[in-house]
Amino acid sequence: MGRHAAGERLPRHRHVEGYVALVLAGGYEEAGDDGRLVARPGTVVIHDRWAAHQDRFASGGARVLNLPALPGLAGAGSVADPDAVARVAERDPLAAAALVRESFRPDAARANDWPDLLAAALRDAPAVPIAAWAERMGLDPASVSRGFARAYGVSPKRFRLEARTRRALLALDRWRGSLAAFAAEHGFADQAHFTRSVLAVTGHPPARLKAKSVQSAEVAIR
Repeated sequence: MGRHAAGERLPRHRHVEGYVALVLAGGYEEAGDDGRLVARPGTVVIHDRWAAHQDRFASGGARVLNLPALPGLAGAGSVADPDAVARVAERDPLAAAALVRESFRPDAARANDWPDLLAAALRDAPAVPIAAWAERMGLDPASVSRGFARAYGVSPKRFRLEARTRRALLALDRWRGSLAAFAAEHGFADQAHFTRSVLAVTGHPPARLKAKSVQSAEVAIR
């Protein structure tokens, strides 16, 4: 159970393992890899492995219950009875996570201001030039960089690189060629660039992550 004080701010940080955050009381704004949202009691935010976000807590602070990851669910939504989930979690966190899955409704609204539109563009069209995007929106490129960093806790260029890296990581376990070819296919300058980016996001080189995924698959087959 996480308790956060009124007005508390958590700078952008990354979680190695995925997890589910359920708001029991209070609220906060989260700016993460999938955009910004306002979390209230009953809000469920599903964080993938290696996901990053920053949080700004409201005047009443917040109580947040963290539960094990829910494979197959993504994004954010809500449950009707968060207190019921909390009671189950006191006995069995896995059962509480299962209860969230059963009652999950993908209905959380996300912000749609220009920083959020830019975040979506950087995720979905990573080759878009930031200056050109700003000009199309009638915004000053320098102001865009500063404003985006305030909203998301990271520069637009860094956000784009991390989004490209996470997308590549999701495909890494299915790749059967060389890492150099994989890096080029996913938009990295070369294998060294890809390796540095993966190390920054995960703390491990891609070759090690690839080997671990192969070992896990072999164990599952047995």
